Amino acid sequence: MRRTALSRCWTVAAVRAPGQPGPEASEGNEMTEITVRPLAQSDHADWQRLWTAYLTFYKTELPEDVCAVTWKRLFTAGEFEPKGFIATLGGKAVGLTHYLYHRSCWSEKNNCYLQDLFADPDVRGKGVGAALIEAVKQEAGKIGVKNVYWMTHETNTTARKLYDHVARRTGFIEYDLM
Repeated sequence: MRRTALSRCWTVAAVRAPGQPGPEASEGNEMTEITVRPLAQSDHADWQRLWTAYLTFYKTELPEDVCAVTWKRLFTAGEFEPKGFIATLGGKAVGLTHYLYHRSCWSEKNNCYLQDLFADPDVRGKGVGAALIEAVKQEAGKIGVKNVYWMTHETNTTARKLYDHVARRTGFIEYDLM
């Protein structure tokens, strides 16, 4: 993975889920590299498209005002405000992730919760999810985060194959109270 210091941009050429082919260049298809970079205000239309697709994937709808607040928070300065990355393939936005840091009673260091991760269904298995996870890991590592963690629905078998490859399953079960 290469990282350019000035643009805070990662370019990934060979990250992919196990057993899955990478993006192949062919006539009329120059999509050979996944680029991951921090979200910018100019990404709003792409973010909205990907965010809506992510919510649809999980059969969820959010009021427009919640989406607007989420977008605003992604650009609000603060140690514990959510942050985001966007992934492009062949110049097209194809994935996003949101993550946030939080304190822990089990460590002096912060943890990083990778809250949302989405890859366009047309590019799943081509390394987009892995590249987004790696970008969060690299960013969190710069500030000495103790742990990067996330969860997924038990039926999301495609994502779980990737997660089982890049991380370890903890065995903890999530409960919601409210």
